Amino acid sequence: MSGKYDVVVIGAGPGGYVAAIKAAKLGLKTAIIEERRAGGTCLNRGCIPAKAMIHASSLYREMQEAERFGISASDVTYDYGKIVAYKEETTDKLVQGVEQLLKANGVDVYDGKGTLLEEKKVRIRKEQEDVVLEGENIILASGSKPLILPIPGMDSERVLTSDALFAMKEAPKSLIIIGGGVISVEFATVYANLGCKITILEAMPKLVPNMDKEISQNLKMILKKRGIDIHTSAAVQGVTTEDGTCTCHYIEKDQEQEVTADYVLCAVGRCPNTDGLFGENVKPDMERGRVLVNANFESSIPGVYAIGDLIFGVQLAHAASAQGIVVAEKLAGKEPFIDLSIVPGCVYTDPEIASAGMTEDQAKENGIAVKCGKFIMSANGKSIITQEERGFIKVVADEATDKILGAQMMCARATDMIGEFVTAITNGLTVEQMLKGMRSHPTYNEGIGEALEELEGGAIHVVPRKKK
Repeated sequence: MSGKYDVVVIGAGPGGYVAAIKAAKLGLKTAIIEERRAGGTCLNRGCIPAKAMIHASSLYREMQEAERFGISASDVTYDYGKIVAYKEETTDKLVQGVEQLLKANGVDVYDGKGTLLEEKKVRIRKEQEDVVLEGENIILASGSKPLILPIPGMDSERVLTSDALFAMKEAPKSLIIIGGGVISVEFATVYANLGCKITILEAMPKLVPNMDKEISQNLKMILKKRGIDIHTSAAVQGVTTEDGTCTCHYIEKDQEQEVTADYVLCAVGRCPNTDGLFGENVKPDMERGRVLVNANFESSIPGVYAIGDLIFGVQLAHAASAQGIVVAEKLAGKEPFIDLSIVPGCVYTDPEIASAGMTEDQAKENGIAVKCGKFIMSANGKSIITQEERGFIKVVADEATDKILGAQMMCARATDMIGEFVTAITNGLTVEQMLKGMRSHPTYNEGIGEALEELEGGAIHVVPRKKK
């Protein structure tokens, strides 16, 4: 069997399926290949299931704390099996939605492992017979897989990846998490909410190392308050397993330390999933396991493109989707409209964390004189109503032009509100232009206006600093 297409996409994750649908909408005959389920890691083993479990576990924690709102709730318990079922139901609904969209847009879907061959052909491994497709253009979007540290003991059955942890039918009573990035703190949030004893071991000096230092400091305080044991600048040396428990051996402040738990989660990041992706004598230029591409996302093989976690850059679902749209538009002869330079970063802890553009430190490192406005959300009406943890909204603007350069937020609904700043930065809006829009009361969104006002001489709901 064989088929000829304008575009053949390998991988139906958030990069691949979006690229395929966009290409089809633009009139290109398109096929997509997926060996597991549509939606890729994001829908099946990443973003969506993680956020579903965060939501469920947060409800449990909130119910235990309902007394502060005058609500009495005794004997509050959870059924982990039902939480898992809710998570899977959520995932199934979204996967079915993606499958319907592919079909409705006329994208031919092939189940199986896609392998790039010479002359822009793709072989699909099937049980009965192989299928070979020919594509005028090929988009590689096979995504990533969990990264495992090359240290002793990581092959133990009790050392888990995020995939394995999602598959568990019972919540662990204790869990050591190696890594202090986004995946780590989100899983720590879920299982701490459910009463699991959590220990985080992070090699860098702070949690979520790529984010604003003030966010890292506040997050560490909040997680510690919730009973999570956090060790930064902790270098894990190995893991030993005995009598159904794991012991992590690490060095902190030049001292050998160890901690024991039921399981260990390795959450140090992800690496490109290129297993079986390339046939014999067919391999684009690569570096450290990632496909090298030009500004158009084209690899060293003409007509073969790569997006998402396969290439260098931000490893986020929405970045992969945006790249997929851009590639599809270019292949259809259209001028892409998405600005790929500003990618919002989101962490779904409680409170949520979101950022876009430059931090104050990054601006200074680039020699840009900036001014900053910050509003502490404990003075925000909606935050007081819902009794949120201490949080803030910080805005960075160019001192010379007044243009918004970046924003960092740690508060309720931060991941929803960061889009306002992405739009502002990509369109070169100034502080004054952003302040022209009225914001509803009472909302968390009012905090954005207050932070912007602080840049212009003082927020309304902040006591003025005393003049010296």
